[in-house]
Amino acid sequence: MTRTEIAIVFALASLSARAETPLERGAYLVRHVVACVACHTNAAPGSPEMAGGRKFSTIAFNAYAANLTPDPETGVGAWTDEQLIAGFREGKRPRGSIIGPPMPVAMYRGLSDDDAKAIVAFLRSLPPVVNKTPRSSYRIPLPANYGPPLGVVPAVSDADPAAYSAYVAGLAHCMACHARRGEDGSPDYVNGLGAGGAEFRGGWGVSVAPNITPSGIGHYTDDELRKLLRTGERPDGSKLNPPMPVSSYAGMTDKDLSAIIGYLRALPKK
Repeated sequence: MTRTEIAIVFALASLSARAETPLERGAYLVRHVVACVACHTNAAPGSPEMAGGRKFSTIAFNAYAANLTPDPETGVGAWTDEQLIAGFREGKRPRGSIIGPPMPVAMYRGLSDDDAKAIVAFLRSLPPVVNKTPRSSYRIPLPANYGPPLGVVPAVSDADPAAYSAYVAGLAHCMACHARRGEDGSPDYVNGLGAGGAEFRGGWGVSVAPNITPSGIGHYTDDELRKLLRTGERPDGSKLNPPMPVSSYAGMTDKDLSAIIGYLRALPKK
């Protein structure tokens, strides 16, 4: 092996061993696993990333995704890091008001401190965009809170495959859409986990969330599920409809996609 080849090998090894920075981690989470961009970037072509304004309309609410760029007037530039973390992990704005659906706060309560800080680092890095979004309106009562105040939330090690799989699936908020709805229209995370049935309406028509427990996806191989999550294409060639955030999940690592698949395989059949 020549000196040049040896240098290249060492350079590649050094690159692969380099620790991921919080900003890099935050970009990966926001754009792919947590898929914040799927809601907080307007669907109109050329819309600024994370500048909000996208409308979500159901029989229960007309909600508008918030502007999460650092603009101090119309975005979150005036929020402290702690206020931002409380916003997406506890559903509380700085003045104490509650953030309503479709923000899947219940799923994000498990977000580790390190990952929460990484997301904040990425949001701070975005160019500020002036975009005042409409106020959301609800025809259902919002909760007083989403649970007791959170203390320290430790990182979840991939050395524990079951815990890591549940963690990644939680961040990807699969159950925010795929949990069966209760009588009040909210996701039933106790009895309906993965059972599907919720309807989503938009310019594409009506989508019904499928059952993603082993009863509904047991006939898929892991490779077929991985392709489905990345491309939105089923084995028969048919395509998934919105609001499935395929464009975000397409950039997920094999490790994290495999974690989600492992989580779904372990769900009780519904």
